Amino acid sequence: MTLLSNKWLWITFGTIGLLAALFVNSRTVMHTEIVIDAPPEEVWAVLIDTDKYAEWNPVFVEVEGTLEEGATLANQVVEPGKDAVTMNATVKAIEPFKRINQGGGIPGVITFDHNYYLEPENGGTRVIQHEVDQGFYMYFWDSSWVEPAYASVNEALKKRVEERQDNQSGLAR
Repeated sequence: MTLLSNKWLWITFGTIGLLAALFVNSRTVMHTEIVIDAPPEEVWAVLIDTDKYAEWNPVFVEVEGTLEEGATLANQVVEPGKDAVTMNATVKAIEPFKRINQGGGIPGVITFDHNYYLEPENGGTRVIQHEVDQGFYMYFWDSSWVEPAYASVNEALKKRVEERQDNQSGLAR
């Protein structure tokens, strides 16, 4: 009976170890950067104006909720060539003119931790989007579209901020 008990103990611990290893190794990091010819305050003004995302943002086309720490947001997210889906996120941190951090998902299955970082650079702003997705479902989800989509958000943000600057100064770029 001891041999049988040991066998089931090894099977149980082996299964738990395998699942833990799969979870730990099921991690994808997305990272995009762009430099915008505007100070962080101007970039920030566009990022926090979620009511206007539909006018310029190709991925996050609608955001319901208040962009403040602890708030829950309902983000309408568009994967290229597909219909929008709702992804709920919790605002984990807000550092005005520096950082927005949102996260969500189902722990162990699939979670995301998305950050916008704004860093002053030579009179402009380096905008960094950095996201870590993880969970068992990552083995089944094709996330290859996410990083290019975030790069397109960066480009659209740059265009929006710089157009606003032009409109405020009465110049055409």
